[in-house]
Amino acid sequence: MPAEAQRLAGADGPAQGLRVQLDRLRVLREAPPAERASSALLAALRRWQAQRLARTYADLAASERYGPATAFFLSDLYGERDFTKRDLSLERALPLIVKLLPDAALLPLARAIELHALSAELDRALCKSLEEEPGARSGITEAAYAAAYRRCANRAQRLRQIDLLRAVGEPLDAVVAKPLVGRLLKLARRPARVGGFAELQDFLERGYAAFSRMGGASEFLATIEQREKRILERLFAGAARPFDLSPEQP
Repeated sequence: MPAEAQRLAGADGPAQGLRVQLDRLRVLREAPPAERASSALLAALRRWQAQRLARTYADLAASERYGPATAFFLSDLYGERDFTKRDLSLERALPLIVKLLPDAALLPLARAIELHALSAELDRALCKSLEEEPGARSGITEAAYAAAYRRCANRAQRLRQIDLLRAVGEPLDAVVAKPLVGRLLKLARRPARVGGFAELQDFLERGYAAFSRMGGASEFLATIEQREKRILERLFAGAARPFDLSPEQP
């Protein structure tokens, strides 16, 4: 297991880590209305961020080698869709999932759920900050987004969000080299349908299939990490066009 993924797995292993992150998501879902972000603004924010990610990784999405993994990252790890159904499905299926899948397969799932929980917390904070920006409710602009982002002052959490992208991808890349895991996923397909957690099963199979086709994820993960960290630095530095990574931009 890569050192960073091992550190993020925690001392109690991925099964316990998965339980912890599901509890974290439950707290977010059950928060009092006063602590929640405006649903309309939250939807607009997630849509804006999904569109930004699609622009940043348009080249990877168009690549025959990296296209499926890019689609998986942008739709299943950080997209604008509502993941509540998947999360509730995972809660119900957890005892069976822990029995069926080895730690090697549970680890990327645990990290994916941690990434989802952290992203949800960051989105909530960013929404509250955006509410201070004039006109943000009628349309999020790059300048308004950047100002709200800086006001959140959560660089450490943002860096962890980027680290988690790699911590999901590295063990997933290792898993696809183990044919046994692929067979276990196929065996779990029927119990998933009968047990009512088909959406979770589809999520696991999409991730496995996307990384299986890539033939090694090192360059893919490094590209995402480098771009996101450069954007983070540009946002906190107050760059005029923080998402423009062209060489001529200061």
